[in-house]
Amino acid sequence: MADEIEPTVESSSLSFSPKFNLDYAPALESTSIVSIDPEYGLFIGGQFVEPQSGESFTTVSPSTEEPLARIAAASALDVDRAVKAARRAHTKVWGPMSGRDRAKYLFRIARQLQERAREFAVLETIDGGKPIRESRDVDVPLAAAHFFYHAGWADKLEYAFPGRRIAPRGVVGQIIPWNFPLLMLAWKVAPALATGNTVVLKPAETTPLTALLFAKLLQDIELPPGVVNIVTGAGATGSALVEHGDVDKLAFTGSTSVGKQIQRSAAARRVPLTLELGGKAAHIVFEDAALDQAVEGVINGIYFNQGHVCCAGSRLLVQESIADSFVDRLKQRLSTVRVGDPLDKNTDVGAINSAEQLGRITELVAAGISEGADCYQPQCSLPDRGYWFRPTIFTNVQQSHRIAREEIFGPVLSVLTFRTPEEAVAKANDTQYGLSAGIWTEKGSKILWMADHLDAGVVWANTFNQFDPASPFGGYKESGFGREGGLQGLSPYVSLSSNELSSSTGGS
Repeated sequence: MADEIEPTVESSSLSFSPKFNLDYAPALESTSIVSIDPEYGLFIGGQFVEPQSGESFTTVSPSTEEPLARIAAASALDVDRAVKAARRAHTKVWGPMSGRDRAKYLFRIARQLQERAREFAVLETIDGGKPIRESRDVDVPLAAAHFFYHAGWADKLEYAFPGRRIAPRGVVGQIIPWNFPLLMLAWKVAPALATGNTVVLKPAETTPLTALLFAKLLQDIELPPGVVNIVTGAGATGSALVEHGDVDKLAFTGSTSVGKQIQRSAAARRVPLTLELGGKAAHIVFEDAALDQAVEGVINGIYFNQGHVCCAGSRLLVQESIADSFVDRLKQRLSTVRVGDPLDKNTDVGAINSAEQLGRITELVAAGISEGADCYQPQCSLPDRGYWFRPTIFTNVQQSHRIAREEIFGPVLSVLTFRTPEEAVAKANDTQYGLSAGIWTEKGSKILWMADHLDAGVVWANTFNQFDPASPFGGYKESGFGREGGLQGLSPYVSLSSNELSSSTGGS
């Protein structure tokens, strides 16, 4: 009989003869398609202009710490210029334009995003640190899909709001975060334009490059000047936009603490506002779940985009009867997750977005250890430069632990157990947040009962992190209010009034 190669068991996993090299060869995405300018101005009135303040800052690549470009820092005067440009465009061009013609521009944007998808994906990965396969397969396609979807609504708003007189809000101020720069831009800009508004957008200071490339795209499709304006900068720029007296509606995605400040300002001036803030989502696995599929769902739920996801499933609730075996499966699967160069197509977990965020993650993980939770991290080598953190699992976590209560916004999973569905609901809802949740079970009745009792704006069943432009997204409690996407996401961008007058006079 010929010699056979037999596997040996080591630490509950199979290891094979070393004569077979199972290591992945590097598969680096070329960066030649991307051209980064040494300096970028502000995009106001359809042109790139110098900031009146003369100030700028440097954006760096989180995977290498190398400087990428100098970015203009907008002052309050610059924000005022942008708002005035948006007001002119709304009054003279975009507001009076028919929905049919607005739709044509949105379709052009969507098609350009598709045609230049590789360029946007590579730039997003360079500037933000997320794996190229996520930028390529999730961020850019979904961004294009949002513009396609809202282009379809632009000339059909009377069907979205039957029997109502519909008018755009006017000038919309929008502030987006650093975790999904291009996708959050699409979530904000697409519905605003579809409903006849003009936009002043502020991207995050650590990830401005895809927004600035988007500005060049708008020039290429000849979007009327001033319809979209992009002002870069840090907190002071955002504050100037929030406080501006001629902004008709505000939208913000980011931290709960900043969201509260914006809410106070908007409430004082009665400016319509939507907020999509932090989360501490519960990912609930029952004993009757398809466990291998659930493991994959949990991995995707927390380690996607390095855990830089507001709806990340950062709290894993496992039914007590399967907790030990499920955690063993989870650790085994985590040992195969690849951490490294985000431009490598084999990479699963890329770089942490900034040194500041890395410090926040490190501090909270240390707090989890000091409070008595058990920390597990797989063995893996990290690059010498850049901001990196190993995927982490905490077991023996108590509800009172900081890692179970505070949003870490990193690749850190806290595991708790439950016995009954009622206990799972009680633990899942024991948080200040209410953005999302996930349920794994084979029983549809249990899914419906759980979904009805969970305080979460989005509940996924036997999956996680699934998004569609036609589906509304948003939260409860300190996760914010308002919805983005779907028919519900159009509402914040329009003013609605009774249509009785137009009906009685034969108007349309």
